[in-house]
Amino acid sequence: MILILSSNTNQKSAEYQQLIEYLTGLVGVQMRVHVERGTEQILTEIYLIGNTKPLDIKEMQNLPCVERVVRVSEEFRILGQHKDDSRPTYFDYKGVRFGQDTLNVFAGLCAVDNAEHVEIMLKALRDNGQVCTRMGAYKPRTSPYAFQGHGKNCLPFVFDLAGKYGIKVIAMEITHESHLNEIRAALQQTGNPTGVMLQIGTRNTQNFELLKIVGRQQEFPVLLKRGFGITLDESLNAAEYLASEGNRNVVFGLRGMKTNMGDPHRNLVDFAHVPVVKRLTRMPVCIDPSHSVGTRSAAPDGILDLMHITAQGVMAGANMVLVDFHPVPLKALVDGPQALLLKELPHFLEDVQIARDAYLKRVALAQRFAQ
Repeated sequence: MILILSSNTNQKSAEYQQLIEYLTGLVGVQMRVHVERGTEQILTEIYLIGNTKPLDIKEMQNLPCVERVVRVSEEFRILGQHKDDSRPTYFDYKGVRFGQDTLNVFAGLCAVDNAEHVEIMLKALRDNGQVCTRMGAYKPRTSPYAFQGHGKNCLPFVFDLAGKYGIKVIAMEITHESHLNEIRAALQQTGNPTGVMLQIGTRNTQNFELLKIVGRQQEFPVLLKRGFGITLDESLNAAEYLASEGNRNVVFGLRGMKTNMGDPHRNLVDFAHVPVVKRLTRMPVCIDPSHSVGTRSAAPDGILDLMHITAQGVMAGANMVLVDFHPVPLKALVDGPQALLLKELPHFLEDVQIARDAYLKRVALAQRFAQ
């Protein structure tokens, strides 16, 4: 059960203390308090965990400070969509809204190689009206001999250049607690010119200690990629780990499943799960066509497989697209063969918009026939 308190509830007030005292006395029930501090108001939610079935919703609704009560029947207590649950399906970060009704494109370098390529990429994004990008500083690799990323050494120039070209949010994978501290230090060193969305990659989806650490901070939102060899339910529980520790500003990423059933694509594309995730949870959903397809192959119609796959995800309601571009793919240190060319950026963005417009028309059509 979730108790949603009146906005700007003062935790030092007598009414709040009375509420906590009552909840503490409930037998077989534990509580967890979550506070969301927005620019205009503070929202407090209290999660009651344990034997909550005997609790009467109307009685709980009449408790001091309580505005609304949501009975949780699904496994994903915090991030789930529950009956009569009107909690928001979006969050704002650095002036950008991430929600189940928005779409943001994060085009950029899978792995940062040098400042020149970063600047070329960010300038191209600025010139095409984009304010988000992906920039890999830490790269977990299957082979211990493959390029692992420049790490903290590249962060200052990446952040400086992002500020120069008006990039508001950078999706950046981390694999260790120290990376979080390095990102925070580099942002402070450069004057906080941009924002970072921490990315938990597919290999770390069940690194529960890392999930807990990232979840305990609320400074940065999180993009959690689905585990490539586990069920959707298991990956959604990984997202719940983040939220249970305090950070519910989470985007769920679909990036394909590791199986040769997807050949000749790199992974079996799983974008049919876009509406499923949006139905089960309140998270925005990201698609990663680059790591799903893994090649620059084109269909007989002249459209790249990667663009076909992107359109399928966007037409299914995806809210974010994470895609690899590189100024010189042949010189890319990671995943060059799947990177799109900068000259293809306008084409890609327009193709995404066509798919988005089609999705909105499909939504309007469904609503008209549902009346």
